Amino acid sequence: MIIRRKAFAYITHQNRLLVFEHADYPDAGIQVPAGSIEPDETPEQGVMREAFEETGLEGLKIEEFLGMVEYHYNREEIAHRYFFHLTCDHAPPETWSHMEINRSDGNPEPLEFCFYWATLPDGVPPLVADHDILVGELCRRLGL
Repeated sequence: MIIRRKAFAYITHQNRLLVFEHADYPDAGIQVPAGSIEPDETPEQGVMREAFEETGLEGLKIEEFLGMVEYHYNREEIAHRYFFHLTCDHAPPETWSHMEINRSDGNPEPLEFCFYWATLPDGVPPLVADHDILVGELCRRLGL
């Protein structure tokens, strides 16, 4: 059994959640920033690195750890997904695009992500592959 560690960033600003779509792969669905935790990283280090690499946002701060969820890709591979609530300490753009250069899959082609803010709790669209599994918990902790 292969176990992969993944970090997920629920980045909020004024009761809004940051989500994105792939510019070149619309079928990939709507997601939150996430990615692989490197072998020498803690989940906290991994979520901060991934959040910056994927969004380009500086000044992000971990507010709290929301939980770990096992995600089964298939019978041979599962992911331990570590979900964190991060906040943006400045007024971010309403929408923007950012190129991720350091892809965890080793592909040298950069990926363009198109970011926007979704209002919590009811304005968050369905997210792909259980990216939204702890959005309810985030809302509960935020008192929404």
